[in-house]
Amino acid sequence: MDTLFYDGQCPLCMKEIRLLRRIGDDDLRLIDVHGLQDAAVWPGIPPEHLLQRLHLLDDDGIYRTGLRATVQTWCHTPFGFLFRLLLIPGIRTLAEAAYNRWAERRYCRRYGCAIIPGSH
Repeated sequence: MDTLFYDGQCPLCMKEIRLLRRIGDDDLRLIDVHGLQDAAVWPGIPPEHLLQRLHLLDDDGIYRTGLRATVQTWCHTPFGFLFRLLLIPGIRTLAEAAYNRWAERRYCRRYGCAIIPGSH
Protein backbone atom coordinates (compact mmCIF):
# COMPACT_ATOMS: atom_id res chain seq x y z
CA MET A 1 0.00 0.00 0.00
CA ASP A 2 1.26 3.48 -0.88
CA THR A 3 0.85 6.29 1.65
CA LEU A 4 0.40 9.88 0.50
CA PHE A 5 1.08 12.72 2.94
CA TYR A 6 -0.91 15.84 2.01
CA ASP A 7 -1.70 19.33 3.31
CA GLY A 8 -5.21 19.14 4.74
CA GLN A 9 -5.35 22.92 5.17
CA CYS A 10 -4.86 23.65 1.47
CA PRO A 11 -8.19 24.09 -0.38
CA LEU A 12 -6.79 22.99 -3.75
CA CYS A 13 -5.08 19.98 -2.17
CA MET A 14 -8.34 18.99 -0.49
CA LYS A 15 -10.22 19.10 -3.81
CA GLU A 16 -7.69 16.64 -5.20
CA ILE A 17 -7.91 14.43 -2.09
CA ARG A 18 -11.72 14.31 -2.32
CA LEU A 19 -11.41 13.22 -5.95
CA LEU A 20 -8.79 10.61 -5.08
CA ARG A 21 -11.06 9.22 -2.35
CA ARG A 22 -13.87 8.94 -4.86
CA ILE A 23 -12.02 7.38 -7.80
CA GLY A 24 -8.85 5.91 -6.26
CA ASP A 25 -8.27 2.30 -5.37
CA ASP A 26 -7.94 0.79 -1.90
CA ASP A 27 -4.14 0.57 -2.14
CA LEU A 28 -3.62 4.27 -1.41
CA ARG A 29 -3.66 5.55 2.15
CA LEU A 30 -4.16 9.31 2.52
CA ILE A 31 -2.64 11.02 5.57
CA ASP A 32 -3.15 14.70 6.45
CA VAL A 33 0.20 16.10 7.63
CA HIS A 34 -1.63 18.29 10.16
CA GLY A 35 -3.11 15.23 11.84
CA LEU A 36 0.13 13.29 12.20
CA GLN A 37 0.36 12.24 15.80
CA ASP A 38 0.19 8.50 15.41
CA ALA A 39 3.74 7.15 15.58
CA ALA A 40 2.64 4.21 13.42
CA VAL A 41 2.24 6.45 10.35
CA TRP A 42 4.77 9.16 11.18
CA PRO A 43 7.32 9.14 8.35
CA GLY A 44 10.15 10.71 10.35
CA ILE A 45 10.30 13.70 8.00
CA PRO A 46 9.85 17.23 9.42
CA PRO A 47 6.29 18.49 8.83
CA GLU A 48 7.68 21.54 7.00
CA HIS A 49 9.18 19.24 4.37
CA LEU A 50 5.94 17.28 4.06
CA LEU A 51 4.02 20.52 3.52
CA GLN A 52 6.36 21.90 0.86
CA ARG A 53 5.81 19.08 -1.62
CA LEU A 54 3.78 15.92 -1.82
CA HIS A 55 5.49 12.94 -0.24
CA LEU A 56 4.49 9.37 -0.99
CA LEU A 57 5.89 6.34 0.77
CA ASP A 58 5.61 3.32 -1.53
CA ASP A 59 5.29 -0.39 -0.76
CA ASP A 60 9.07 -0.81 -0.86
CA GLY A 61 9.69 1.91 1.73
CA ILE A 62 10.91 4.40 -0.89
CA TYR A 63 9.84 8.02 -0.69
CA ARG A 64 8.74 9.80 -3.83
CA THR A 65 8.33 13.56 -3.73
CA GLY A 66 6.89 16.25 -5.94
CA LEU A 67 6.01 15.21 -9.47
CA ARG A 68 6.97 11.58 -8.90
CA ALA A 69 4.69 11.41 -5.85
CA THR A 70 1.88 12.96 -7.90
CA VAL A 71 2.30 10.46 -10.73
CA GLN A 72 2.47 7.49 -8.33
CA THR A 73 -0.62 8.75 -6.52
CA TRP A 74 -2.64 9.08 -9.71
CA CYS A 75 -1.58 5.59 -10.77
CA HIS A 76 -4.12 4.47 -8.16
CA THR A 77 -6.87 5.86 -10.39
CA PRO A 78 -8.11 5.11 -13.91
CA PHE A 79 -6.11 8.18 -15.07
CA GLY A 80 -2.69 6.86 -14.11
CA PHE A 81 -1.68 6.27 -17.72
CA LEU A 82 -2.11 9.98 -18.45
CA PHE A 83 0.03 11.03 -15.49
CA ARG A 84 2.80 8.58 -16.49
CA LEU A 85 3.22 10.67 -19.65
CA LEU A 86 4.63 13.42 -17.41
CA LEU A 87 7.69 11.22 -16.79
CA ILE A 88 8.72 11.04 -20.45
CA PRO A 89 12.15 12.69 -20.86
CA GLY A 90 11.72 16.28 -21.97
CA ILE A 91 8.16 16.45 -20.70
CA ARG A 92 9.42 15.44 -17.25
CA THR A 93 11.89 18.33 -17.16
CA LEU A 94 9.15 20.85 -17.90
CA ALA A 95 6.60 19.17 -15.62
CA GLU A 96 9.04 19.04 -12.69
CA ALA A 97 9.96 22.70 -13.14
CA ALA A 98 6.27 23.67 -13.24
CA TYR A 99 5.43 21.51 -10.22
CA ASN A 100 8.36 22.86 -8.18
CA ARG A 101 7.46 26.46 -8.98
CA TRP A 102 3.82 25.88 -8.10
CA ALA A 103 4.71 24.03 -4.87
CA GLU A 104 7.08 26.78 -3.71
CA ARG A 105 4.55 29.52 -4.43
CA ARG A 106 1.77 27.58 -2.69
CA TYR A 107 3.93 26.99 0.38
CA CYS A 108 5.04 30.64 0.53
CA ARG A 109 1.47 31.88 0.35
CA ARG A 110 0.23 29.53 3.06
CA TYR A 111 3.19 29.33 5.43
CA GLY A 112 5.70 32.06 4.56
CA CYS A 113 8.74 31.66 2.38
CA ALA A 114 11.05 29.72 4.66
CA ILE A 115 11.74 27.08 2.00
CA ILE A 116 14.14 24.58 3.49
CA PRO A 117 17.21 24.08 1.26
CA GLY A 118 17.41 20.58 -0.17
CA SER A 119 13.79 19.77 0.69
CA HIS A 120 12.79 19.04 -2.87
